[in-house]
Amino acid sequence: MAKTIMTVDDSSSVRQMVGMTLKGAGFTVVEAVDGADGLNKAKANTLDMVITDLNMPNMDGIALITALRALPNYKFTPIVMLTTESQATRKQEGKTAGATGWIVKPFKPEQLLDVVKKVLG
Repeated sequence: MAKTIMTVDDSSSVRQMVGMTLKGAGFTVVEAVDGADGLNKAKANTLDMVITDLNMPNMDGIALITALRALPNYKFTPIVMLTTESQATRKQEGKTAGATGWIVKPFKPEQLLDVVKKVLG
């Protein structure tokens, strides 16, 4: 069965690119427009992985990761940040919140798939 990955980003073009990349590799994709939307969709779906932006309206990526990690179903689910932020302090915040990995935009589709395959084992 195909693994389900949620992509959370307030940019429709980024969601589209991530979605096309993942669907092309055989994954099922759930899209969310911000952290609050992502949290609701995570509760409504069974996700194998989450790819989230950092800076979004309503709920940012760090708050989303913190909220997901508080849910029993998502304690160990891989969550990767996909963001323009590359400062060590932001990465540490992500790690502290429970992020599994970090990809800096712009990204190459192969780079995204490598990370996805690595964290999904």
